[in-house]
Amino acid sequence: MQEVGEGLMEETEDRRRRKIGLVIAGFVGGAAVAITAAAAPFVFPAMRKICLPYVPATQEQVGNVFKLLQGRTGTLVDLGSGDGRIVIAAAKQGFQAVGYELNPWLVWYSRLSAIRHGVYGKARFYRKDLFRANFAELDNIVIFGVPQLMPLLEEKLSRELQRSARVVACRFSFPTWLPAQTIEAGVDSVWSYEAKDIVMRYLWED
Repeated sequence: MQEVGEGLMEETEDRRRRKIGLVIAGFVGGAAVAITAAAAPFVFPAMRKICLPYVPATQEQVGNVFKLLQGRTGTLVDLGSGDGRIVIAAAKQGFQAVGYELNPWLVWYSRLSAIRHGVYGKARFYRKDLFRANFAELDNIVIFGVPQLMPLLEEKLSRELQRSARVVACRFSFPTWLPAQTIEAGVDSVWSYEAKDIVMRYLWED
């Protein structure tokens, strides 16, 4: 009788442990789902013709961009502006700064960040597809691209840039343009291109 009682107690204890395990697993799983849902708008790109994953620029990348924009003024647009750090830094340096980004969560985050940094109204952010934008009147363009994007963007910019514009590419260079300046720094590398050289070459080849 004692052995039967002990067996029942062990079975009851096993069931209790399994229930606790299921509760813990459910809690951990629910927490993981919640964290993923909260982070997804920032980590995953919005639907685009070409996927531009959100990878925040490092401080070195931001610094390198503005080294190649020294002496420049006027308008500046960051294509795929992410969390807005390039645009906000540009606004602080006196540029009329705009960010184009398709992910609506990042657009709103950038606007809030502009308020926090005291440049609201000087740094503007729009939900916009870069392939539907017109670059004809822009002075400075910054792009953190991916390899499959650069040839298409190169063709579009060649048709639309004004002669005085400058383009700064980060992480990946344009496939056929010759850079005017380069800062080699691994993943923080940047290249600048002068539109007057690009436009003349495009017209010549056309």
